[in-house]
Amino acid sequence: MSVAQFIQDAWNKQAKWLIVLRPLSLLYKSASVLNKKLYVTGMKPVYTAPVPVMVIGNITVGGSGKTPLLIQLVGYLQKRNIRVGVISRGYGGRGPFPAYVDFDSLPETVGDEPCLIVQSTGVPMVVGANRQKNIELLLSKHELDLIISDDGLQHHALNRQLEWIVLDQNRGLGNQKLLPEGYLRESVDRLNTATVIEHTSSPQSELHMHLEVTQPYLLNPIQAFEFNPKQNFYALVGIGFPQRFYKTLESMGVMQFQCHEFPDHHDYEIEDLDFDDAGPIITTEKDAVKLLPLLKENPDYRREIWVVPVEAILSPACYSLLDEQLEQLGIQVN
Repeated sequence: MSVAQFIQDAWNKQAKWLIVLRPLSLLYKSASVLNKKLYVTGMKPVYTAPVPVMVIGNITVGGSGKTPLLIQLVGYLQKRNIRVGVISRGYGGRGPFPAYVDFDSLPETVGDEPCLIVQSTGVPMVVGANRQKNIELLLSKHELDLIISDDGLQHHALNRQLEWIVLDQNRGLGNQKLLPEGYLRESVDRLNTATVIEHTSSPQSELHMHLEVTQPYLLNPIQAFEFNPKQNFYALVGIGFPQRFYKTLESMGVMQFQCHEFPDHHDYEIEDLDFDDAGPIITTEKDAVKLLPLLKENPDYRREIWVVPVEAILSPACYSLLDEQLEQLGIQVN
């Protein structure tokens, strides 16, 4: 088990020994506050794009359902003829950056989530650490009404007009401590400064979402197999909060599976797909975009690999609020 996985497990269990990391959390807080102040006071430059920017992020480390939400919002905007583009840090990608993402882009170059977003929506997208350069490249290729920043809530060098924070109530806020004692990137007070979308099946507010499983499909359709939830699976996951995937499997009636966890944005090798028997693998769409190139490089690989797609289902209030917010920015919603 890697150090990252060890810490992640401790966060999820709210282990008492994490208190020894409090001095580091205080340092993290001090550095974060100082960094933000430098931007607010103008000592560091803040870039304002020529079109409105909407940031979709979270205050926690690890998965929150942000990517399915973004995909759903992009589809909603496209249907209403709003010209939308997306920028992202491109975690896990090696560049060079900024990099334009298209259907032929590889996860090892631009990151797994950008590949998934573009493959799902066809949205214009650029990735890289410098958000200004991302936006400039995006606008050099497209006329846009709105740019959505995938993550970047704590990237104060980029001015933004809208902020949506995804709060996964299933995972919660843990011990509500900042990194590394807890898994918060910012204090809980940050939730008071943005639009908060609850990710839960038991919402407490009008603004909420949940993930709905659609039909599993074979990543390598070597034969006309039908999905059988009663099989024994190898659950292969390299995401921020794998427990959510396990709960999804159980909701599908998949009760027999061995967990094989890897760090978030893991670069898979074909050896990661080898097990003692010929049992099928089951995985997420995010992992699938990294597994597919491996299968193309190894055409003789015969094990079934099932992918579980999910769709973000938003409450009507989310769409109503988005329409209001866009109209306030001068973006006409058809």
